[in-house]
Amino acid sequence: MNDAVPGAEGAEPATVDPQPPPQPDPEHAGPQSPPEGGPAAPAPLGVPRTPTGNAEVDAHLERLADADHLATDGHVEVYEDVHRGLRDALTALDARPGPPAPPQPYRQGS
Repeated sequence: MNDAVPGAEGAEPATVDPQPPPQPDPEHAGPQSPPEGGPAAPAPLGVPRTPTGNAEVDAHLERLADADHLATDGHVEVYEDVHRGLRDALTALDARPGPPAPPQPYRQGS
């Protein structure tokens, strides 16, 4: 089998301008590998947070973004704070009075 390309005899090789490889977007980059001899710097995980429609719950979920810029040992405080807020919001739903009961029909002779 001959791998020669017809018409390629005596042709000069094409020149390619060397371009640096594209750099990843830091907002959407995953965890970075640690530098030599040290821990990795905090980096956002890029996990989307879908709004729930409840402003109080959405505010607590947005608080999770604070953990993106903290070292791992700082995550616990953020997670506990969000958990406490979500638990309080759920408890408040149980404490709200429901709609009024429908009126009772009038009974004669009672």
